[in-house]
Amino acid sequence: MAAELIADANGNERNGGKETEAVTSVPGNLMQSAFPFRRHGQCGRWVSSVFPHLARHVDDLAFLMSVTSRTNVHGPASYLMNTGFTLPGFPCMGAWLSYGLGSLTDNLPTFVVIPDGRGLPYNNLGNFSPGFLPARHSGTVLRATASNPINDLFPPTAARHITPDSEAASRALLREMNHEHLERLPGDSRLEARIASYELAASLQSHAPEALDLARETEPTRRLYGMGQPATDAFARSCLTARRLIERGVRFVQVWSGAGGPTGNWDNHGSIPRELPPMALSVDQPVAALLHDLKQRGLWEDTLVVWSTEFGRHPFTQGSDGRDHNGGTSVAWLAGAGVKGGTAHGESDEWSWQARVPHSGYDLHATLLHLLGIDHERLTFRHNGSDRRLTDVHGEVVHEVLQDSIV
Repeated sequence: MAAELIADANGNERNGGKETEAVTSVPGNLMQSAFPFRRHGQCGRWVSSVFPHLARHVDDLAFLMSVTSRTNVHGPASYLMNTGFTLPGFPCMGAWLSYGLGSLTDNLPTFVVIPDGRGLPYNNLGNFSPGFLPARHSGTVLRATASNPINDLFPPTAARHITPDSEAASRALLREMNHEHLERLPGDSRLEARIASYELAASLQSHAPEALDLARETEPTRRLYGMGQPATDAFARSCLTARRLIERGVRFVQVWSGAGGPTGNWDNHGSIPRELPPMALSVDQPVAALLHDLKQRGLWEDTLVVWSTEFGRHPFTQGSDGRDHNGGTSVAWLAGAGVKGGTAHGESDEWSWQARVPHSGYDLHATLLHLLGIDHERLTFRHNGSDRRLTDVHGEVVHEVLQDSIV
């Protein structure tokens, strides 16, 4: 904990009357951005130089400029971003959408998660959990950069005794035995989910290879996303895979950038000038390409794109030029279906330390559900005597970033 001493416009230090604290460090000096900002688009949105490709799309984006978190710790904040609660055991948004809207296809999962190729985020699979919802609403983890994106989808090549006919016979026998077991244990959602997973796996054997085959894309499309370039190839594959899945009826695809741990992600405790540019470079072109591609393919009006994080960064330094966690304010943006492009709402203080016009994660979730045709107060599930919601007992739709026709 340290007293807040900040410089005014004339360079004189003044006490802001509050105290600041950081999660893993003693607060240092106020530090300006290491990268220049300039205005872009008709809306004049300020964008950092580390996002040159995304800067061209600001007129299509709606920004929430002051998203707050109730915690500055990765694990609880990641749960909060995904589930609306800081504790494990609650359904994530993808599971809620699977439960509330159902599936668009029988051939692919309803909810797919594409983690960073370097590893899972903080909380590992807990971020994709169905919690107390029926287990079939869990996210299916798909590794877009791996030669075998879905584990154990096909038998090992050494198992030559397993043939398509023997697999079909095995599934039929398992189906019969499982249904007999289910009759003795009615209402066991885990068993129901296991039965459904076998049936989905059989369908995936026929449909996943085509859906995940990026070689079917044209060379210009692969270049547009940044495939083949060392800095962007991994995230390009994730974004292009996400678009192919959305085209084929997958309801919700969550693409992650950054794995849990002290390095190789957006944490940047050690040095913003050194650590932030490679992370921004890895996502800038692929995300911009995804936005362009959705428009070109007629998917823009039916697809909602969301960019968010669990919290922001302090305006003062950690060490010489790093930054520590800050739940006081961060930025998220939305694009696509029902979003009023070129708009922004919310405001932080002049130091980007605390939100002046705050939006909670509950407000973000309420707004996303509204865009998907769901009243966040009515999407509930009875659990332990309570009608649970993604937004708990909070949340207000941010109408200012919505098209007039759906406000």
